Amino acid sequence: MSAFLAVSTETVEPEAGAPAPDRVISGEPKFRTWNVEERDGGLYAGIWEATPGKWRIVYDEWEFCHILAGVSVIAEDGGEARTVRAGDSFVLRPGFKGTWEVLETTRKEYVIRL
Repeated sequence: MSAFLAVSTETVEPEAGAPAPDRVISGEPKFRTWNVEERDGGLYAGIWEATPGKWRIVYDEWEFCHILAGVSVIAEDGGEARTVRAGDSFVLRPGFKGTWEVLETTRKEYVIRL
């Protein structure tokens, strides 16, 4: 088994999902997730995509994100709203609470550490 793993939508089937109904603020957002790596100890990596809508988010985990396409607004409770688009990278730390609003279908690469 190679120690090199390409992050690609062509290597795995996507999982369909959506935010929990009680977290949705507007729209009918739908998710597709291509989880290409999952390791013991709570490490995940892959590609995630969401259609337009707005929902509440609460992070217990650490996540690195790199936006590949689309436009979203991430607003932290009590903080500022940040617009992210293709080329932007950021980290959401444990304890982050706020909203994620997809204005244009957004696709990101992610690495999550529980």
